[in-house]
Amino acid sequence: MKTRSSDRDQRYTRNKRDDPKFKPPLRGSGPPRDGVRVAPGRPERGDAAPGYSSTSRITSLVVDSLATLLAIIFKFDGPSDVLMSRFFRMHPALGQRDRGLIAEAVFFALRRYATLQWMMQPAHPARAPRLAALVTLARQHGTDAMDERALRGDASAVKRALEVDLASAPNAVHAELPDWLFAQIELQYPDAVALIDALKESAPLDLRVNSIKATREDVLEELAAHHVGAMPTRHCPDAIRLSIKPALTSWPAYREGRIEVQDEGSQLIARLLQPRRGQMVVDFCAGAGGKTLAIGALMRSSGRLYAFDINEKRLAGLGPRLKRSGLSNVHPVVIRSESDVRVKRLNGKCDRVLVDAPCSGSGTLRRNPDLKWRFSETEFARVNDVQRSILRAAARLVKSSGRLVYATCSLLEGENQHVVDAFLSEHADFDLIPAATVLRAQSIDVEHAARFAPYFVMLPHLHATDGFFAAVFERR
Repeated sequence: MKTRSSDRDQRYTRNKRDDPKFKPPLRGSGPPRDGVRVAPGRPERGDAAPGYSSTSRITSLVVDSLATLLAIIFKFDGPSDVLMSRFFRMHPALGQRDRGLIAEAVFFALRRYATLQWMMQPAHPARAPRLAALVTLARQHGTDAMDERALRGDASAVKRALEVDLASAPNAVHAELPDWLFAQIELQYPDAVALIDALKESAPLDLRVNSIKATREDVLEELAAHHVGAMPTRHCPDAIRLSIKPALTSWPAYREGRIEVQDEGSQLIARLLQPRRGQMVVDFCAGAGGKTLAIGALMRSSGRLYAFDINEKRLAGLGPRLKRSGLSNVHPVVIRSESDVRVKRLNGKCDRVLVDAPCSGSGTLRRNPDLKWRFSETEFARVNDVQRSILRAAARLVKSSGRLVYATCSLLEGENQHVVDAFLSEHADFDLIPAATVLRAQSIDVEHAARFAPYFVMLPHLHATDGFFAAVFERR
């Protein structure tokens, strides 16, 4: 694929750390790799944050800034990536190297928050954020990497924390999960250890090729021409996996709408809907519109595609993406609730309806490690009621012989199979269709499909994607 100008050559980099304009991604990507703790006071892995070297010590500015940021994030009252971006905007004096160190340390601490709590006893990370910052940086880089002035009077406390024997910690601490979530995963999955280990890792970066504007082969050729490591994913025909996590928004392929960031599992959920040209389709919980755009491309920008959501701010995020995509069949609609009159007027008229339900997000913990500490059992019960209510309302939109897909990014049966069972017990006019059959009709075979039949299930340790669940219904 030919490039349009030499300017495009400047928008791709051979390696993200070779790019002087590179800034570490702040949307839940975490450190490049995760490691295992070795001897006290030594780095957990040989990796260093961008710009770190043995002659470049971690300064008091980094420690104090990290402590201030952790004090905010450890309240767990908002998404960590949003809070971090806001913090950096408010502290423009922090240089690129310092921001890189701080960003990686934040996600390192979030991925290991349970062991951090255990090591710091009787102190607590939220109440002693400076000590939490020092222990985190020491676990990453070793105490030798820190300027003596940065340690100040905390050297003994840091040493004690690093010498704590984690062997005696409870299993939930080793799993880096809250007790209630660990118990549910352990009960539900016979291969829970492998799943939990996978949840501790950093997630890869997947792209969806916008088939309205390009083919996967075109995009792969474009990336290869600029020395960007990329390969087709294992399942979805439009998906690409990158070997790096660059600043995508400056790429021509992104700015011109040929690619969007979307996990492969999420792309497959759009394919479960299997929309056709000219149909009337509803994305009931559209959010920022990732699946909406994938559905619109599958419809070849024909028919009518409604993107419903109660969150006006989130739905507004669809606007710029929609403009880049080139789609003309998408109609974003802010609704008050699932009983909104703008929803009811579509009762019995829709060929396809997707319910991408609000959920615990437990399948996305690799990207959002703070989420497991922000989502409680109480919130689980509240969201579970919402899921059932939305599914009932969405079902009323489906016409005879139409298709309804219920999907979550949750690992938990309470949000998945149990919701489906309750729905089927109340709706005798809907049949459950094997998800594998729907995908095979599109020449897509997913490993371990028989294990989870008739449902669609993707898991990090089995499929190298986020955790997803979906059920496909058809109205008689």
